[in-house]
Amino acid sequence: MKIALFTGNYVHIKDGVSLTLNRLVRYLTEERGFQVMVFGPDISSRAIEPAGTFVEVPSVPAPGRPEYRVSLFLPEVLRHEIELFRPDLIHIATPDFLGLAALRFALRNRIPVLSSYHTHFSSYLKYYGLDVLEGLLWKYLKWFYDRCDVVVSPSESMNEYLLRNGLDAKKVGLWSRGVETELFSPVRRSEAFREQQGFAKDDVVVSYISRLVWEKDPRTFIDAVKKAQAANPKIKVLVGGEGPAREQMAQELPGAVFTGFAFGEALAEIYASSDIFVFPSDTETFGNVTLEAMSSGVPALVANAVGSKSIVLHDKTGYILPVGDAGAFAEGILRLTADSALRADMSAQARERALTFGWSRVMEGLTETYEAVIADHRLKA
Repeated sequence: MKIALFTGNYVHIKDGVSLTLNRLVRYLTEERGFQVMVFGPDISSRAIEPAGTFVEVPSVPAPGRPEYRVSLFLPEVLRHEIELFRPDLIHIATPDFLGLAALRFALRNRIPVLSSYHTHFSSYLKYYGLDVLEGLLWKYLKWFYDRCDVVVSPSESMNEYLLRNGLDAKKVGLWSRGVETELFSPVRRSEAFREQQGFAKDDVVVSYISRLVWEKDPRTFIDAVKKAQAANPKIKVLVGGEGPAREQMAQELPGAVFTGFAFGEALAEIYASSDIFVFPSDTETFGNVTLEAMSSGVPALVANAVGSKSIVLHDKTGYILPVGDAGAFAEGILRLTADSALRADMSAQARERALTFGWSRVMEGLTETYEAVIADHRLKA
């Protein structure tokens, strides 16, 4: 099978989207023997060594967010390269200018299209004062996805949201996410690491691990832990990641430990060495960091929003709390801080829940969807 994959991020930022897509391409090429060409924004300094055959598309920095790249068009020479490749299916991961060019190419050449919904773009608008554009954005997204053969999102709650916004139920499918349970494991917990960060043995460490951007709602995290610390000074804060929100977070949480970016075993150690994971973001389509924390045996406090609420089991593996309610998040932190037995029970259940999210089945499920889309497209031809 030949797959042409178009994405707005593949090598320039090491985030959930790029890591998932690189993992997918490795699976398709190394385990299934597929041929995959990936088209994405060019960048002089890569954060990731790309899996598969990566074709750079001319791009520019995103306005106001130079760490992101935007491909404005698909050059004619690359269109010719796709024609020579003759893909059986086009997979579009981002409905941007490049994704639109790929969709038009597919429609013109009668190639089946699968689109994967990775980023909850409409929920980002309020963080930039652009709420008024939500209706217009959804008109475009509905137009875009109506022309695809199928649209897959990573969670049932995200699918429900897509259906509420007018997508055809016959076209909406599920492509969940997995977690490396051997890497993200309770055995990675390190008392030496905690001591190095200045945490005492009886401190309760609350972690927030993410790209440090305001659309991930670090505001609620900041306010919640400050309220909790005012009631119990044994609560300490551990923040993993980098981004434009870091400076203000550090100013408002002067006693917090900031680890910066970490990957692999270093990241797994950060998760497992904390006691409570807090992630109030309401812009997730899934929530990879939440699943990684749970796999590490850490109870997770998340927002009652699409994505996250499909992972956490309320009162079992953590708490699902009202969006933006710092008081509710503070209460959850304090409840788990005060009850070590409850924390231990939730830790065990979080780990058990994470063990049900295996990458192998997740990837097999997508390839089965590929095959079904291609077969259905041929029947209609």
